[in-house]
Amino acid sequence: MPRVKRGTIANRRRKRLLKKAKGFMWTRSTKYRAAKEALLHAGTHQFADRKKKKRNARRLWSIKINAAARENGMSYSKLINHLKKLNIELDRKILADLAQNNPEVFKKIVELK
Repeated sequence: MPRVKRGTIANRRRKRLLKKAKGFMWTRSTKYRAAKEALLHAGTHQFADRKKKKRNARRLWSIKINAAARENGMSYSKLINHLKKLNIELDRKILADLAQNNPEVFKKIVELK
């Protein structure tokens, strides 16, 4: 009878997991058990940090809008309130981009009555 090599599926699973752990420090990148544990923690941080990335971007937009608004003699909160009353539906991302790259257009938006 020919010899049967076992565990192809288990080996494939281990290789896939170790491939994901590539770049981790010390034995966490080479030992299956340590890599598995490290990936569990890395996954939770990865999920949370995707949310944090969006949060940080929105904070940066607010800071840029506030700086540009104050240059034009208005505070951030008054500007947002002013835009809502005029039914101008520009989101913060667009406003921050205008404030940074097109200050003259931003100034015209602030001066709208």
